[in-house]
Amino acid sequence: MIELEGISKTYATLSVLDDVNLAIDGGEVVTIVGPSGAGKTTLLQIIGTILAPTSGKIIFDGTDLTTLNERRLASFRNLNIGFVFQFHQLLPEFTIQENVALPAMIAGRSHHKAMESAAALLSSLGLRDRLHHRPNALSGGECQRAAVARALINSPRVILADEPSGSLDSRNRRELYDLFFNLRDTTGTTFIIVTHDEGLADESQRVIRMADGRIVS
Repeated sequence: MIELEGISKTYATLSVLDDVNLAIDGGEVVTIVGPSGAGKTTLLQIIGTILAPTSGKIIFDGTDLTTLNERRLASFRNLNIGFVFQFHQLLPEFTIQENVALPAMIAGRSHHKAMESAAALLSSLGLRDRLHHRPNALSGGECQRAAVARALINSPRVILADEPSGSLDSRNRRELYDLFFNLRDTTGTTFIIVTHDEGLADESQRVIRMADGRIVS
């Protein structure tokens, strides 16, 4: 499904990623672990087409994404990739229903349809009674579930998560892990997760270990 071929990323004389090769199948839950500065987040951003590699190819179902112009790349990203961040990155001035609906409206869905889909997703994640709350009125776990709903709104093939449990307590971490694995089982979504949480890594199907910009195991 996703193949990285010879991915490198440099800034002036600083090498952040060095000849990374990786293949990820559909429906996998893959964790990327390693010390700070290993290049984990940079690799995730390149997979998500947020950051362009200095060299190498990102092949998604046979299409080399590095050959797409910015407009086509933005459209591809919106429809195929969902993002979950450590601090949820919900827009504080909007309700969580509006936050979740935004990517669907960007993809061309009407306001009504997008809000309807957002409400259904949030309800399925246990947030039916929170639709009209803004992020500052929710707990950390509720905000992170809303962020997962936002990532899922366009039924992406892949969810990329960067330290998604880093700001959560143990109970909410457990709930988030269970949610990821349940979504993998029910929707076939691929999850690629950067984490320092060895507990999550132990439960994933495959652990990618990085050091000094390279995959070491």
